[in-house]
This record gives sequence, C-alpha cells and structure tokens, in this order.
Amino acid sequence: MSESSDLEKTESPSPRRLQKAREEGQVARSRELVTFLALLASGVGFSALGAQWVAHTTVALKGSLDFERSDAFDPLALGERLGTFASDALIAILPLLLLTAGAAIVGSALLGGFIFSSKPFTLDLSRLSPIKGLKRTWSTDGFSELVKAIVKSVLLGVIGGWILWTDRDAFAGIGSMALGASMTMLGQLIVKDFLLLTLGLAIIAGLDAPVQLWRHHKSLKMTKQELRDEARESEGDPAQKARIRSLQRQAATRRMMAEVPNADVIVVNPSHYSVAIAYNAKMRAPKVLAKGSALTALRIREIAGEHGIPILEAPPLARALYKHTDLGREIPIALYEAVALVMAYVFQIKRYRTQGGAYPTAPVGLPVPADLDFVPVEETEENA
Repeated sequence: MSESSDLEKTESPSPRRLQKAREEGQVARSRELVTFLALLASGVGFSALGAQWVAHTTVALKGSLDFERSDAFDPLALGERLGTFASDALIAILPLLLLTAGAAIVGSALLGGFIFSSKPFTLDLSRLSPIKGLKRTWSTDGFSELVKAIVKSVLLGVIGGWILWTDRDAFAGIGSMALGASMTMLGQLIVKDFLLLTLGLAIIAGLDAPVQLWRHHKSLKMTKQELRDEARESEGDPAQKARIRSLQRQAATRRMMAEVPNADVIVVNPSHYSVAIAYNAKMRAPKVLAKGSALTALRIREIAGEHGIPILEAPPLARALYKHTDLGREIPIALYEAVALVMAYVFQIKRYRTQGGAYPTAPVGLPVPADLDFVPVEETEENA
C-alpha cells in the first residue's frame, strides 16, 4: 500500500519542477482566452477606427482606378499602382492589426506569463506518432476538448440566432435605404453583432482559463518518490552529507587540539568539560583556545598533561566558559573577575617553577554569576 502510494502523483509540483517546465515552455495557456481577447480587440478597434480605415481605403482605391489610357497597356505602371494601393491599404489597417496582435500576446501571457523557450521548436518525432495521436484524442483531455467545442458551438449558435432574429427588421430595411446610409447601417450592425458574439466567447474563456490552470498543475504533479529523488539531487545524498559533516567535525577537532599546547591553563569540571584558556599582553582579555565535553574533554586534559599546562578544577567556571564562549573568542565580561583569579594562580605556578618556594594554593569559590552556570544532566544523575 505504501509503495503504490509513493508512485501515485499526489504531490504538488516543487518550485524546481515548475521552473524546469517553464524553461521548456510548458506553461498554462488558454486558446479560448487568446481568441476572445483578439476578437474583442479587433471589434473594438474596427468600431473606433473603421470609418477612418474605410475612408482611407476608398481614397486609395479611387486613386488606383484613376489612370491614363496608356497605363492600361503598361505592365510596369499597373504593377506600380497595385503596389501603391496595397501599401496604402496596409498602412490603413496596420493599427487594427497591431491592436489585435497585442491583445493576442497579452491573452497568451495572462496565465503563464511571458516566456521564450526554443524547446517547442525542436524536432520531436513522437508528435507525429499516429498511436499517440489517437491516445490524445481518446484521452480525458481529448474528451473535455470535444465537450468544450460542442458547448461553444451551441452557445454561439444560440447567440447568433438571437442576433439575427432581433436585427431582422434592420437588415430588411437596408435594401430601401440610399447606398451611403445603407453601408453605414450595415457596418454598424456588423460591428455590434460581432461584439455580441465575441462577448459570448467570454463565457467560454472564463470557464476554460481555470480549467487550463488546473490541467497544467495536474500534469506537473509529482510522486512522493520523485520529491525524495529531487531533494537528494539538489541537497545531496544524506549518507554522503553525514560523512562530510563528520569529516568536517574531525578536522575542526584536530585544529582545536593543535591549539591546546598554546594554552596557559585548563579549567575542568572535573571530567565532563575542559576549557583551554590563554592570555598575553597583546590580548584585551583571555581567550578560549579549545573546549570539549566527555571524550574530547579527556583528550584536552591528556594533551595539557603532556605539555605541562596547569589544570584547575573549577566546575561552575568550566561550565560557564563552555556554554557562553566560542572558540577563539574573548571570555564574557561577567567572568573577568573569576578568570583573573585563575590567571593569577597560573602566574604563581610559573614563578614557582622558575624560582621555587611554596606551591601556590588553588583558588576556590570563584565568583561565577548564577545565570551563566548550568548543571548538566549527567551530573544530576551522578549526584542522585
């Protein structure tokens, strides 16, 4: 049951999957939305610019038909007139074409945004496979496209029939009007009816856009195994990462242990924690060179013993230094007084080793603020 659920595409696509699909040109698109906006823009544009376009085209047409008798027998002259008329007509209709093309581009980008990918232009022979074509035709998506086409045909047929019925008197009266008035009336009726049919497409586009978004999201869904594989690829193999972290910790420990011989004193707790402290005239305050617990603490003590570094048992201070001071950093101000007493003890030991005399007495009852100290669980269990 668990294996089958891992192979089912039930998980939302990851950001990496969405980005990869976008790079390949796979984004949500609604042809119905593009068609609606393009037709709406062309209808509105023709309504606003139609009179100007008709007037401009009429002038160009009259100019192309007004020529000398000799031009009728000159192929070059006829070709030049035809080219002039075509360029004038194109210039007249160019704003309408640009408006329609802009609306189509905007409609295409509304759902998936503006992208450019060369992947859709690459040769893919599988698209020419008749078997895959039949599978797409008889798939759920193919059936939904068939239903959408039927609904669109019925809806536009109903709207077209209603338009013809309501405008029947207007169309019948055009025949009895003067030519100029009839052409104006016909143009107005055509533009109005065209916009009404286009608004009918708005219903189809409004239903198709969310469906296309849902289908696109569904096509990119992933299985739980795919999510795990992707995480492994992007973040690395967990076992390998654990090994790298282990090696990094070992390297850091070796570097820290190499600093222990440079310490002036080791403050211990007595076996749970060990903290190596150093101080010289160039430092503003004593620094922690090394620290550790359990086996690391014992190793620090062993190295200190090998190099003759004094070891002082001061549990509260050792715990406070271990918890509140990072490697290579100065000790907290609140521990200055306690560490100063420790360093005075260390200097006395150094003088004893060079000059002799009575061995110095280790300081006790060092002033460690209570809020910096803590009692480890191990010590609590041992005391119990």
